[in-house]
Amino acid sequence: MKSILITGCNRGLGLGLIKCLVKDINSPKNIIATCRNKSKAQELNDIAAQNKNVHILELDVTNTNTFDSFACEIEKIVADNGLNVLFNNAGYSPKSTRINAVKTEQMMETYAVNVVGPLMLTKVLLPLLKRAADVNQNQTFGSSRSAVINMSSVLGSIGLNDIGGVYPYRCSKAAINMATKSLSIDLKKDGILVACIHPGWVKTDMGGSNAPMDVETSATGMIQIIRNLSETHNGGFYQWDGKQLEW
Repeated sequence: MKSILITGCNRGLGLGLIKCLVKDINSPKNIIATCRNKSKAQELNDIAAQNKNVHILELDVTNTNTFDSFACEIEKIVADNGLNVLFNNAGYSPKSTRINAVKTEQMMETYAVNVVGPLMLTKVLLPLLKRAADVNQNQTFGSSRSAVINMSSVLGSIGLNDIGGVYPYRCSKAAINMATKSLSIDLKKDGILVACIHPGWVKTDMGGSNAPMDVETSATGMIQIIRNLSETHNGGFYQWDGKQLEW
C-alpha cells in the first residue's frame, strides 16, 4: 500500500486512522488526509509537521463541484503510481431521528455526506485507482493493488435492525452498502477491490461517551483489515475485527 486517501480526518476515527498509519512499521509512502478547514485541524497539522508522508488537503464531501480540482491535487502527490486506497470515512449523523422528530433536511444532508459524496468522489478518482491497479498488476487483488473502502455501520444492516429509529443514518448507511456492492461488481474487471467496514461503537463525537471502544482500537483493527484484503472480501461488509456482518 504505497498511498491511501482518507476523508474526514480532523477528528474522531479519521484522525485515529492517520495516527495509526504514521506509527505503522510499513507506513504508506503517501498518506493523504482531508478536512473541511485545514486551519482548524490543529492536531492533524501537528502530525503532518512531524511526518513528511502526510499530506493535508481541504475537502467538503458535499461540494461535488470541487472534486475535479481535488483529483488534480491528488494526482500531483501520487503521480504515475496512482492511488492505492480510497477510504471514504467522512460521515454525518443528526441527533433527533425518531419518526416523530425526523426532518426532510436531516435526511437530505445525511445522504449528501454519507452516500452522494463518497460515490461521486470514487467516480472522479477512478482514473488514479485504475492507474494503481495497472502499475501493481503483480500484486494480489487488494489494497496493495487498488481498493475503495466505504465507512459503513452496523446501523445500516437491515437484518440486524431490531430497535428501529435513527432514520437518516440507518438509511444512508444501507445505501452506501448497496453502492459498495455495485461498485465491487463494476470495478472488479479493473483490478479494484471494494468493501465496507463498520468501525464498532467508538468513543467519538458521533459515537458518544458511553461507547465501549476507544478510537485507537477501532482504527488499528480497520487498518489490519485493509492490509489483509483479498478477493474473498470484495463486495463484503465487515466490522473492525474482521467479522463479516449481515446485510
